[in-house]
Amino acid sequence: MREIFAGMPWWVKWIAVPVIALVVFGGLIASVVGFVIGLLFKLLVFVALVGGLIYVVRKFMSSSSSRSDW
Repeated sequence: MREIFAGMPWWVKWIAVPVIALVVFGGLIASVVGFVIGLLFKLLVFVALVGGLIYVVRKFMSSSSSRSDW
């Protein structure tokens, strides 16, 4: 493989081959990137919802315990 690329011009190695790879595998790369971004977004929403739930429960528990002190 190295011998094949040794006789090629620089633009074939650094421009043409990556462009061909992007054309062939572009859909796969896009779907993987989309999946990862979607997963990170869902993880962020999950963390925000759990944090909000914990905040609401603590706020409710602190207000109910202060009322029972009366």
